[in-house]
Order: sequence, then structure tokens, then C-alpha cells
Amino acid sequence: MKRLFRSSSPMWKPSWRISRLDLVPVLLFILLASGCASLQPGRSIYQEVGIASWYGKDFHGRPTASGEIYNMYGYSAAHKTIPLGSTVRVTHLGNGRSIVVPINDRGPFVGDRIIDLSYGAARHLGMVKEGIAKVRVEVLQVSRTSTARYTLQFGAFTERQNAVTVAQKIQSLGYTPSIEEAIAQGQRFYRVRHGTFDSFDQARKLADSLNSRGVVCVVIGL
Repeated sequence: MKRLFRSSSPMWKPSWRISRLDLVPVLLFILLASGCASLQPGRSIYQEVGIASWYGKDFHGRPTASGEIYNMYGYSAAHKTIPLGSTVRVTHLGNGRSIVVPINDRGPFVGDRIIDLSYGAARHLGMVKEGIAKVRVEVLQVSRTSTARYTLQFGAFTERQNAVTVAQKIQSLGYTPSIEEAIAQGQRFYRVRHGTFDSFDQARKLADSLNSRGVVCVVIGL
């Protein structure tokens, strides 16, 4: 159901393709810590309105970007930029149903969808049959590291040349990405990253701008 690259006229199209799981091992290496910034119950830090979709059996039992095993019958969600471990409230604007779920995965990277729900969460909202629905997403609690600093990550690759290719594309847009080498689960990865931000909101704004232009990236806690 998910594709890593948008279907809507991206600024550039890579000659290689990577799946959701290509990012998992390195994301395990740099997971956000368990410290949280939270508001009073019911209040939101940030909200957006857009299209939600859901994903199910193709990913059931497989690792998510957070390292958790995806349970399609549970309540969880994937988002491109909200820090992993954060809690959001999703409201179906068609029927008024709401659900609070943790963000434990990355996506959806297709069209203008803003969040991908587990099958269980989608069923609770009454959107399984339709497949998509217009929703409001409210961030209730943001997971962060003790330093609360963030960066943008454009991918993590086992082949250095793939990372170089992506870095060159990002550089052509006027940014200065770096390639970092890391070992995760015994596997060597090359991560393409850009910038250091003091707040999630700063990083999110740039990530949203790039994603709207067809450039896939996610916000990562340092």
C-alpha cells in the first residue's frame, strides 16, 4: 500500500528504489529517547488537516521505523515528520470519531496523504472500507531527546554510491547535506542528513516544504 516516493510530480526521481524497511535498521540506531514534552490533557501542540490512509497485512509482523513490530490490529500510526514515540489524536472529519495513537512508523509517502493508520485504528474511525478519509491530526505529546535537537534525514543506504547520489540531488537544491556512516544490527549504513535544529517545529517546517516539492525526508532526533 505504501511507496517511499510521492506519485505527484517530484522535483527529481531517483534511479534506484528503496522500501520502507531500508530505513528501519538505521532508525533503530538513532531512536528518540523516552523523554516527552507534554501539554495539559486535551490540548494540542500542533495540528494539521489532510487525508489519512491505512495499511495492513502486507506489513503485519514486520518492524516499524521505531523498531516495534507492526500489529495491524493494534492502534498506531505512521507520519513523515512527527517524532517517533509522539502521541496524536486523529479525528475523522466525516463522522466525528476520534482516536489517540502513538507515532511508531514513517509514511505515508504517496500523494498528499498526511498520516497512515494501522488497520485497527482505521476500523475504529470507520474508514476501512473507503481506504482514505479527511482527518484532523493533533499532536498531544512530542517525544524528544534530552538535548531536543533535530535533523532532516533523506535516507539510509547500504551502498555508499546511493547516498552520494541523493546528497548530490539535495545539494543541487541549495542545501548542504552530509553523509554519515553508522553501524546498526551489524550492518553498515550511509545516512544522508541536513541541518541541526533546536526545535522540532523548525525542522518540521523545512521537512514539510521539501516533502511538498516531492523531496522525501523525515525529522530525526539527535
